Amino acid sequence: MAAGRSGGKDKWVMIGQGLLQDGANIIIKSSLKIKDFMRHNPSILNTHAPLRSAAEIIVNSKIDGVPIVDDSGCMVGLVTKTLVLREMLAGTDLEIPVSQIMITKVISTGPEEDVARLITVNVGNLPVVREGKVIGIVTLSDTIRAYFSSLMTLREELNTIIDSTHNGILTVNDEGKVILINKAAEDFLGLTREAVVGQPVSKVFPQSRMLEILKTGRADFGWKIVYGDRVFISNQTPVVSSGQIIGAVAVFQDISELELISEELNYTKQMKEELDAIIESSFDGIHVTDGGGKTLHVNRAFSRITGRTHGELMGISVQELVEEGIYSQPPTSMVLSRRGPVTFSQISRPGNTVMITANPVFDKQGSLFRVVINARDMTELDILKNQLEQAQNLTRHLREKLDKFNLADQYVIRSQKSRDLVDLCIRLGQVDATVLIQGESGVGKEITAQIIHSNSTRQSRPMISVNCAAIPEALLESELFGYAAGAFTGASKNGKPGIFETAHEGTLFLDEIAELPLNLQAKLLRAIQEKEITRVGSNSPITVDVRLIAATNRDLREMVQLKEFRKDLFYRLNVVPVVVPPLRERKAEIPFFVAHFLNKFNARYGFYKNIDERAIKDLMEYHWPGNVRELENLIERVVVTYPGQIIRHINLKEMDSGVNENMHIDLFAGYKLKTAVEQLEKYLIQSSLETFGSTRKVALELGVSQPTVVRKASKYGIKIRESLKDC
Repeated sequence: MAAGRSGGKDKWVMIGQGLLQDGANIIIKSSLKIKDFMRHNPSILNTHAPLRSAAEIIVNSKIDGVPIVDDSGCMVGLVTKTLVLREMLAGTDLEIPVSQIMITKVISTGPEEDVARLITVNVGNLPVVREGKVIGIVTLSDTIRAYFSSLMTLREELNTIIDSTHNGILTVNDEGKVILINKAAEDFLGLTREAVVGQPVSKVFPQSRMLEILKTGRADFGWKIVYGDRVFISNQTPVVSSGQIIGAVAVFQDISELELISEELNYTKQMKEELDAIIESSFDGIHVTDGGGKTLHVNRAFSRITGRTHGELMGISVQELVEEGIYSQPPTSMVLSRRGPVTFSQISRPGNTVMITANPVFDKQGSLFRVVINARDMTELDILKNQLEQAQNLTRHLREKLDKFNLADQYVIRSQKSRDLVDLCIRLGQVDATVLIQGESGVGKEITAQIIHSNSTRQSRPMISVNCAAIPEALLESELFGYAAGAFTGASKNGKPGIFETAHEGTLFLDEIAELPLNLQAKLLRAIQEKEITRVGSNSPITVDVRLIAATNRDLREMVQLKEFRKDLFYRLNVVPVVVPPLRERKAEIPFFVAHFLNKFNARYGFYKNIDERAIKDLMEYHWPGNVRELENLIERVVVTYPGQIIRHINLKEMDSGVNENMHIDLFAGYKLKTAVEQLEKYLIQSSLETFGSTRKVALELGVSQPTVVRKASKYGIKIRESLKDC
């Protein structure tokens, strides 16, 4: 099939079956023979026949020549149309024998000759001769028809071959215009032959390099092309004729599936590497065999346990390992007979106790496919267990030392009494018993509870602190135990969990437990005993798990005798009593407390003040009825109010006199203790409010919480302006 511009120096053809390029001449190589299209039984004349007979045959048969044979039928000459016309113009008698004018040097062909031979013969009529006898004749028109028929057949065959090719083929001429595209290329590129042929390749297939190849004449092999969502590998080469580039052809293959296969192979390879790494990292020995017991894989641990190298074990059978004493029993035979895992213990060659576990792997047909054997060195595990226990004991010891060190950084622990207290708190942290912390107001009972909690098994859970004196009695029950939906006016429609539920799995610290009303003491006792609470307005109990720590500055035994505190609750709380000593019993810590509080308030207020040693000496001689809280408040006050950088004097006489200078002891004559205490509380709160002007400052001065000041002021009928309640 010829293509391109006709008549130019770049005339070229697609090289395929039956087509070759040779300058301007096209040679057809085909299986078409002369006998396939020759004219059979042609008209022939004897040498004695007149010239007239030859002319009549040429005219009537419309042929260019008549073969001449002798008496034996063998061809001896040829009379052509040209020869007859020349003789007639010369006036030759038409009755003369043809033997006198015939051409004796006749070009002939045989019936088995290829049609391609006729292209090189410039003859109008060509006799077909077999063994000297004329059996047919081939005319120029016969040759043209045969040539064209052969060409069309070859074209169809070539197109069929090209379209049947799985790879895409795209061809351009020397101008870069598409002249051929096969079916695979149409499918790959989503194009049609009608829309592509004659179009510039840069428009049809811009990813190709065919224009560059036309310019350079250099082929491009194995070039990866991404076209849409598909990936191709393309080979692009120039088409050269007589040393000139007359076009280019691109052959490309869709490798999208190969890309996916490659990714799958890479993933499989990665998975294999990961699996090998996991097997090799196992501390246990792993031995994998096929269904017949032949070793396929062992890890380093198995070599260590058995005392055999990897190379010695690979390919060896389990039976051989049994004979050598590596196995006391054949694991593969055992799993095959049981069709399930087997486990047995044995002594290894190095003398260690080894636990062998063999697991079968069956294929879809139920045949034994693999056996995975796990060898665990129990001797090494026993050694590791002992080492672990030693490490845990050492860790526990170091943790206790570290905890004490950390506590020393967080808290002031400088006296023997404080050290003993901290040691006791750390030990109590290891058990879940209820603790009752007793001590004067301001000694640090809540800090003691924090130390217990931070060293307990519940340290990762919260510690919830509640001051029983700071919450109004009417709200205390719902705060502790929560309430159900619609339990009272103003209650949340979804209900609310109480402090016990919030502290679940943690620690609940109840400060000033002596202030808990009697009716709530019974409910608290049930919560401690039964480990469950019931929300206000509900009948459904809720299980809670809390570690309870209570604290008080009052004598609960005396309150039990006065029937102000439940006896059964007291014994439930007083499982482990902890007494926090007052500051006056550990005055050696006062300088350290002063330094601690001084750093704290200097950082808070941006000061750089120091306290003179003589002032610290005065502080150590003071009796500190308010304990650590009183000392903290005093340091804050002098830091804020003292004008100089060095605090040289602290007036402790004002603290001794306090509110007592305006109140005579005779005022309490004739009163019972409880009434006298209430009168004193009322006086202290009222006078402090007049002096300091806010409930917050009063609470700091008296060493109680702000809600306590508000609640007791309400109890004694002391009016507080709304603007001061939160101040």
